[in-house]
Amino acid sequence: MPAPLEEFCGSVFWNASLLAAPQPDLPLCFEQTVLVWIPLGFLWLLAPWQLLPMFKPRTKKSSLTKIYLTKQALTTLLLLTAVAELVFTLAEDFGQYPHPTPASRNPAVQYTNPALYTVTWCLVLLLHDTQRFHQHRDSGPLFLFWILSLLCGVFPFQTLVRKALLGLVPDLPRFSLFLISYGLQLLLLIISAFSDVAPETEEMAKKNPEVTASFLSSITFSWYSRMVLKGYRKPLEMEDLWDLKENVKTQQILSRFDRNMRAEVRKARRELERRRCKRSLREAAPDHRNGLGKAQSQDILVLEEKRPKRKKEEDVGGPSGDYPKAWLAKALIRTFAGNLLKSVAFKVVHDLLVFASPQLLKLLISFVADPTAYAWQGYLYALLLFVTALVQSICLQQYFQLCFLLGMSLRTALMAAVYKKALTVSNATRKEYTQGETVNLMSADAQRFMDLASFIHQLWSAPLQIALSIIFLWWELGPSVLAGIGVMVLLIPINAVLATKARRIQMKNMKNKDQRMKIMNEILSGIKILKLFAWEPSFERQVGEIRVRELKGLLHFTNLQAFSIFIFSCAPFLVSVASFAVYVMVDEKNLLDAQKAFTSISLFNVLRFPMTMLPVVISSLVQTSVSTERLERYLGSGNLDPSAIRRDPSVDCAMQFSEASFAWEQGAEPVIREVTLDIKPGHLVAVVGAVGSGKSSLVSAVLGEMENLKGHINIQGSVAYVPQQAWIQNATLKDNILFGSELDEARYQRVVEACALLPDLKLLPGGDLTEIGEKGINLSGGQKQRVSLARAVYSDADIYLLDDPLSAVDAHVGKQLFEQVLGPDGLLQGKTRILVTHSVSFLPRTDEIVVLVAGAVSEQGSYSTLLANGGAFAQLLSTYGSQEGSTPEGEATAGAAEEQDGGVPETSTEDMPADIVTMTLKREASIQQRVFSRSLSTRSTKSLRKALQAGEVGPKDKQPAEEVTGQRLIEKEAMETGKVKFSLYLRYLRAVGWGFSAWVFITYVAQYAAFVGSNLWLSDWTDDSLRYWNQTYPTSQRDMRIGVFGALGTAQSAFLLAGALLATRGAIRASRILHQQLLSNILRVPMSFFDTTPTGRIVNRFAKDIFTVDETIPMSFRSWLTCFLGISSTLLMICLATPYFALIIIPLGIFYFFLLRYYVSTSRQLRRLDSITRSPIYSHFGETVSGLSVIRAYGHQERFLQHNDRIMDMNQKSVYSWIVSNRWLAVRLEFVGNLVVFSAALLAVITRDNLGSGIVGLSISSALNITQTLNWLVRMTSELETNIVAVERVHEYTEVENEVGVVGRTGAGKSSLTNCLFRILEAAGGKIVIDGVDISTIGLHDLRQSLTIIPQDPILFSGTLRMNLDPFDQYSDEEIWKALELAHLKTYVLDLPERLSHQVSEAGENLSVGQRQLLCLARALLRKSKILILDEATAAVDLETDHLIQTTIRSEFANCTVLTIAHRLHTIMDSNRVMVLQAGRIVEYDSPERLLQQQGLFSTMAKDAGIVSAQATVL
Repeated sequence: MPAPLEEFCGSVFWNASLLAAPQPDLPLCFEQTVLVWIPLGFLWLLAPWQLLPMFKPRTKKSSLTKIYLTKQALTTLLLLTAVAELVFTLAEDFGQYPHPTPASRNPAVQYTNPALYTVTWCLVLLLHDTQRFHQHRDSGPLFLFWILSLLCGVFPFQTLVRKALLGLVPDLPRFSLFLISYGLQLLLLIISAFSDVAPETEEMAKKNPEVTASFLSSITFSWYSRMVLKGYRKPLEMEDLWDLKENVKTQQILSRFDRNMRAEVRKARRELERRRCKRSLREAAPDHRNGLGKAQSQDILVLEEKRPKRKKEEDVGGPSGDYPKAWLAKALIRTFAGNLLKSVAFKVVHDLLVFASPQLLKLLISFVADPTAYAWQGYLYALLLFVTALVQSICLQQYFQLCFLLGMSLRTALMAAVYKKALTVSNATRKEYTQGETVNLMSADAQRFMDLASFIHQLWSAPLQIALSIIFLWWELGPSVLAGIGVMVLLIPINAVLATKARRIQMKNMKNKDQRMKIMNEILSGIKILKLFAWEPSFERQVGEIRVRELKGLLHFTNLQAFSIFIFSCAPFLVSVASFAVYVMVDEKNLLDAQKAFTSISLFNVLRFPMTMLPVVISSLVQTSVSTERLERYLGSGNLDPSAIRRDPSVDCAMQFSEASFAWEQGAEPVIREVTLDIKPGHLVAVVGAVGSGKSSLVSAVLGEMENLKGHINIQGSVAYVPQQAWIQNATLKDNILFGSELDEARYQRVVEACALLPDLKLLPGGDLTEIGEKGINLSGGQKQRVSLARAVYSDADIYLLDDPLSAVDAHVGKQLFEQVLGPDGLLQGKTRILVTHSVSFLPRTDEIVVLVAGAVSEQGSYSTLLANGGAFAQLLSTYGSQEGSTPEGEATAGAAEEQDGGVPETSTEDMPADIVTMTLKREASIQQRVFSRSLSTRSTKSLRKALQAGEVGPKDKQPAEEVTGQRLIEKEAMETGKVKFSLYLRYLRAVGWGFSAWVFITYVAQYAAFVGSNLWLSDWTDDSLRYWNQTYPTSQRDMRIGVFGALGTAQSAFLLAGALLATRGAIRASRILHQQLLSNILRVPMSFFDTTPTGRIVNRFAKDIFTVDETIPMSFRSWLTCFLGISSTLLMICLATPYFALIIIPLGIFYFFLLRYYVSTSRQLRRLDSITRSPIYSHFGETVSGLSVIRAYGHQERFLQHNDRIMDMNQKSVYSWIVSNRWLAVRLEFVGNLVVFSAALLAVITRDNLGSGIVGLSISSALNITQTLNWLVRMTSELETNIVAVERVHEYTEVENEVGVVGRTGAGKSSLTNCLFRILEAAGGKIVIDGVDISTIGLHDLRQSLTIIPQDPILFSGTLRMNLDPFDQYSDEEIWKALELAHLKTYVLDLPERLSHQVSEAGENLSVGQRQLLCLARALLRKSKILILDEATAAVDLETDHLIQTTIRSEFANCTVLTIAHRLHTIMDSNRVMVLQAGRIVEYDSPERLLQQQGLFSTMAKDAGIVSAQATVL
């Protein structure tokens, strides 16, 4: 090869003697060929990819910019220099004075190089122009080309400069052209470092500078510096964060993942079918389903895809049994393949460069040991160490950026997929997964994938690094390294055993976590019941027991983790001891010199990282495999099958049932049996029947919420749905009514007026812009129901499904709603209405009545037809019709007479928000605002309507900045800003225990003392090779060296294990204490706290924050301490070797400190923003799950998905910003670390005459180790500050003031009276005396245990029936059965397979509302209190059950004081006294007889309800 090249150049290609000199040089031919072709080859290789956008149609170029024009001008000048050189060469050879012979002409290289450069500069002009098609107008390959070209040009440049200094410039024109060309390339490199932002992308660049950042800015993350500076000057807020790039937005990620997920799930289901077929064939029994559970056998039937009848998505998601497996990882890999491949490329380059440093160290040590070596060699090695480290850093940070981006995208994909699945999930799966468990899938399980993604590549990278380390070690120590490999092989099975055990514990612990979150969700949902019944201690005990199990599992897991860390921290040391010992012992001639020892130590240090990471990855993989299984079960489970709901336009009915049978899950008993029914368009159809007869199930079947067993339902047109228990969103009242529809002001006003909401709007502080709390907490039951009805009416659907909407409103309001909305003359006239009701008063005005008995239609026809038939319906009417008269079912409330002049009836006290008093603490609304006069004239109603239309009610001047007092209910989540207080660390350490903390610190310091000792000992040991040069190495000396080195290493490992185990114990103690404090306080805070705090926010404290306290903070503390002591010991060792290094530490330390300060304040705030923006995701998810049937009924799944995308993107913004901030810091810190390496190497070269090779080896091998550790220290400081915020957030809720002594102004309404009796609200003035005792002077639990309430909303908890009746196990089985008998539930419970141990599902969903109400009656019967409060206790039961309950109460509570907030007026007519309330004041109080005679508010109500005298109504 050299001969042709020498002919091509006309000079010698290679001459090694040129380098063997104090001032070395390279041969001219080498400079003209190799150094020219390397950069040009690189550019031409990558150019085609850069030119692709030119060939894409419809891509527009961006405008010209100053930077672009400057680049093109400089490149044109470069082109001219190349052309000039070519012309000059031609002129020389063929000009006026040509060379006499061809041999004396210029060599070929003088033609080819200028020609190559001419073509290349033309290509660069084209590449610059192509970049105008991109938002990034800067080319990465071009930037790298300039660097390569300049680096390769350094050699000819220094050659020419050196000759010029000696006055030897043989070829002035070429010398000048080279210098001009070199200068222009340098200028182009400098200009390429700046971002070239086109006018079209300026706005985009403001929203996200990353989009237009230059290549240099991108690889160093300099575009982020503005954010870090802003974060340092002031605490960052969400508005300060930049927008996300399109490809990392939730919607984009989900659409990609969803496509791949569907494909993989299909394959997995086919595989599942094959597995089941094989299993069924293997079983000898004739019944192929033998041995399988009911749900599984059902699955086998539905899994056969080729069934002609209908394709149905099978339900395979139950926790027991088989399910589609091994598809999630494949789907994720297919979705994020691009990211994975890029990160692999960066990781490979990084891993290979890692091994360059030990080799350079080896050369540097030999340079120091060799006094004859030239100085330039030392400087070259130092420079190469620096450059290698720099490239290594850039590759590593790009790799990490991709990994963390992958983690974030994985978490987003999974969370969005779980949310999307929740909108379509089948009933069977819904039953298996409570809300708490599903939230856990979104939080804990998705987070595990995010954590794993950051080091998933270690799975292949760690073995690669280990293999390369062993190869290089073999070169150093020969076969002796096999001793080390033997040690490692022995450690592998130990790790396998630990990993298996860890997986088992983790699986068990995830169940405990799920169970705890499930019960916490229920506690927070039913907190009012807990308080009214004084049941907090029982539930606190239940959570406590689960928590004890959880912490026990966590202790086992962390102990295993500690052993795993111990084994793998010992590994490199054990390997080095074994290798060195064997090396010096196998042959007396083998002396351990500095080169061998410290190159080996460097390689062992390289080995340390993959070997430490491998168990972490395996452990993370174990945890993630558990999460994978859980997610595969849920996401792979079946969806609701809507095929039974048809929309055939040829059918001439609005709704047609054809022999329809439905059950709540496949294989269960049908709840709707063989229903055949035709409903004509525009008809009002009433559905009546006893409790549990299937009325609500019929509506659910129409909505497609049930499993179809037989037949079908045909529907014509759109559907609106009003559920029995109103579902209200945490949004403004207006948004709740509009429900995503466009605002039509006139229609909106009509709807609000018809639904009797006008007076409420006057009442609410912010009018219709008042924010409604979670689950409609600041509205009464009646208000919630009317908002729910208004939502349906406004939707302007074709078919209305009304599930008992009048049960929660009083007589007047019920009458108005029927007249103006539901009835023949209401807003919905002409629409098809299916009205489920217990009321008989409106039945004469319906078009048709359907009577249900046990899920089947027993009678149907018009009111008169059914009456004439004399069936069950007629019998029911004759018994109860006279009592109810014309009363629509509604709250029997105290007072609100309809206007005498026949105006619009006013709402009664039912309209007062249930907990308006509690709200006053937040609202600061004046009493006048809430005192609502019942004597409004028609005029005032009309004026109110006009005021509302004119926009006067509610916020004036609709400026978003000025909210009306009280308009906002849910306060913004409190967020600490600025530096984390030191007291927080002390609080955590106090929870750990001072004893534990001190001992942990001592053991870790001792470990690092042993570490420094062993390194200094090794340095001294290597000097033996000089001391005993050409002598026999004494055996005693050798044994002493090995013995002490081994002892120091053993001490190091022992201290590490002791520290880790102590830290584990302390961390568990802290977890126990902090959780106990949080739980204990949350159960004792006043109701006002729950009214104004979204459940999601509290759940977040118990889920994410407690998870952080349990698992993340202990790791962060350990890592921080390790990094801090590691850096201190390394700097100490370098200073011992080269004392001058102490001078360099000072400027580097200052730079490091400022980086730390700038970064930590930004990072800390970003993590806080992450926590804050995560809460709404869970709140929205909880809200969606609870309102699923409503969302599906209206067909608003897509809108809710989009809202979920938006709130997830808000969270993504803070997460992404945090990821980039870490990279920004890491690049700068690694630069500091690289400077440390460079300084240590440079000082070693400068002072080599005074240094031993052992000390140089120690110094530089320690410096090489410091880069990562410096980075980790800042990361861990920030991580610790970030995570300790969880302690701050937990502590915040332990500081919320407890119930006792909270004083608030009283509001109005019946529920408020109840709240005052139970001291849910404290009296603002006066006192309440029971049996001569002022209730404010006794303990809350003493008071509440002496009172009993049967509440309006019957709330049950998941657990057994017995637990729901008697959570403290105070009563015998006999007493419980007696209570059930009196509550008319005994027969039902006896029929259940497990009787009292029957499992009640979350919120009692597997019982009808009526049955739940009867259970609440049984609770009251058990307690036998002397005072009983009935808060609309019979709202959800039919007349017959109501009669039974009233009879029971009269007999069983004959000797008790009974306060009835009545539901039907006839139920209170036999009371001793009736209290009529109006706006929180008692306006009438006497016996029913006297009040009827007084012609006051009460008599007006009674008249309206058709009650003439008290006696006529007594049952």
